[in-house]
Amino acid sequence: MSEDLVLVTGGSGFVAMHCIEQLLLAGYDVRTTVRSLAREPEVREALRNAAAPRQDALSFAEADLTRDEGWADAVAGCRFVLHVASPFPASVPRREDDLIVPAREGALRVLRAARDAGVQRVVQTSSFAAVGYGHKPQNIPFDETRWTNVDGPGVSAYAKSKTLAERAAWDFIARNGGKLELSVVNPVAIFGPTLSRDFATSILIVQRLLDGSVPACPRIGFGAVDVRDVADLHLRAMTNPAAIGERFLAVAGESISLLDMATILKTHLGNGGRRVPTRELPDWSVRLLALFLSDLKTIIPELGNIKSVSNGKAKRLLGWEPRSNEEAITASGESLARLGLLKQY
Repeated sequence: MSEDLVLVTGGSGFVAMHCIEQLLLAGYDVRTTVRSLAREPEVREALRNAAAPRQDALSFAEADLTRDEGWADAVAGCRFVLHVASPFPASVPRREDDLIVPAREGALRVLRAARDAGVQRVVQTSSFAAVGYGHKPQNIPFDETRWTNVDGPGVSAYAKSKTLAERAAWDFIARNGGKLELSVVNPVAIFGPTLSRDFATSILIVQRLLDGSVPACPRIGFGAVDVRDVADLHLRAMTNPAAIGERFLAVAGESISLLDMATILKTHLGNGGRRVPTRELPDWSVRLLALFLSDLKTIIPELGNIKSVSNGKAKRLLGWEPRSNEEAITASGESLARLGLLKQY
């Protein structure tokens, strides 16, 4: 086992790239998994463009969450594992199991391989989707003691996949984990600068607001957090003894409405924000449109239900201090413009 070697799963992903960048900056050697080694040049180019240091300290392994092959080699010699990889679709899957099975079984594959290789700690990226859904609206903030009710009304396949994958991970540690330690990070919607064209579904919201695809804003809102702070929280959970056996919500602060997000983009993106909508769409219009646009069906249960989420535990136990919603959302738009991913650029 190397004192300095960390495995990051899903290296081509939005969060994983930022984790890799921060690990390299912190002096760690990093190995990352991709489903095909053909993606290695793409990841290296993105990190070079971000001025990530010590590219010689980064190596790649081929492994897929749906197969056993490759995971033993991927974790060999690692002290820590950041299990970041997980499917997050831009549209509703045809079958729930298309998301649930790879998320749950993939997490177990990584944990088994990590245990067998003598890894010290795994930090698993879960989601607020495993915390705050399937419940009646509440006035008090959600915290880490809450779990999504997968049998509750309007719970998406994604929320079920993250909940079941995280529960499976904690059950594995309790029953079969041996000396392996586990910590879990539960981010809300993740914004901030994208390093490549392979960005998170949450960044797609910003892209659609900026390119005029959204004529008006549905009356929805959510917690937001900057990807750089999510990566920072992973690194803190990786090394801090206080993180063992704990889950941590990653949220910048107060939840934000889609209309407020649009206002931030219009204010800070200059000419780039000229197509951003400035009015809110009535709930009845959203329900009517959802009859014809399947992507809208998932937001119907959330109309007007803006959840409050606490970041107190991460601040208290790990000294975590996130950026503001405004900074995270502005950085999202600026990076999309910089990479030429907006229609008007």
